[in-house]
Amino acid sequence: MNWYPIKLTAYTNAYVFGGRLIQERLGKKNLPDGIVAETWEISDYEDKTGTVTNGNFAGRTLHDLVETYPDELVGENWRGPHFPMLQKFISASSRLPIHLHPDDETAQRLYRKPNGKTEAWHILWTAPNASILVGIKPGLKSEQLFDAFKKQDYDAVMPRFPIKAGDTVYVPSGIIHSFGPDTLIFEVEQTSDLSSDVMPIDMQGNSRSQDEWEKCINTTLDQLRPHYQPRPFAGLSRQEGDNRYLVACAGPYFALERWTLNAPHDEPEHPWRCLTLSNVGKPVQIEYQGGSEMLATGESCIIPATLSKVRIVPTQEQSGAASLIACYVPDLERDVVIPLKESGYSDEEIRALGEVDIL
Repeated sequence: MNWYPIKLTAYTNAYVFGGRLIQERLGKKNLPDGIVAETWEISDYEDKTGTVTNGNFAGRTLHDLVETYPDELVGENWRGPHFPMLQKFISASSRLPIHLHPDDETAQRLYRKPNGKTEAWHILWTAPNASILVGIKPGLKSEQLFDAFKKQDYDAVMPRFPIKAGDTVYVPSGIIHSFGPDTLIFEVEQTSDLSSDVMPIDMQGNSRSQDEWEKCINTTLDQLRPHYQPRPFAGLSRQEGDNRYLVACAGPYFALERWTLNAPHDEPEHPWRCLTLSNVGKPVQIEYQGGSEMLATGESCIIPATLSKVRIVPTQEQSGAASLIACYVPDLERDVVIPLKESGYSDEEIRALGEVDIL
């Protein structure tokens, strides 16, 4: 079997908070007209699984490949119901609903789904003075939260933090959150679409009755977890020659890095895990044994676990460095902790990446 970088179709959502930021600020092409709130770049979620657009696997779904070739595609000895990460570009032209995602236990118990959703946001662009609402202020009771949500006084109970391009926010399941307006992000998460919110309207902008609204608030409060306070984080960087590698966040479900490439990057072999790449800069050429693949601005691909000797080469079409977002399911000690300690980072700095246990 000849493996290669795999590109997929992108599913789009036209939620009420969306706009045209993915096209206008990122430069992603071939989007539908009108509101585009999300493009699901790498997805194996139920009927929204991507279809391969290139190479020998063209026309097959990502879910088909995951089921047929789990070791070669995802990683040696990996087994699961679906590809383990879902990745999106999100255009928050308006503020997202105040919402949360259930944890794994709740997803299995209440929704009969294999997992909940921990996620992270990597900020690509914001208007000046942009901020996020995330988590719950300490010491508040459910009654106080319910009253604030009914009054739509979110700042009374949720911390607000300023954000800027380059920040990353790690958001575990059960943590209530929102961002926008005028914010463009890349999001990586567990493969799930479960959520609950506290809003008087739904994601399509339809009004809810008072009973429906209060039921939504109570469902959200039942799933709320106050154990973690997310904060924007600038990441931990290392320089290798002309290239800069930023570890932006990490936890048991995914790690996210931002690569700034002025020179070719040689990706080491890692048969225990695959790698996804999303291009948020100028085009790059991905060279591998047997061929090459261009990754255009706004495009994403999967580098299969079995694919070795991959080189990523910035093109000369435009000035400036190439910029890529790389995601993977880490062996935290091997892939994150040891390399960062070797670069001189402390245990405290590494823990700030998200949910990283250090022995």
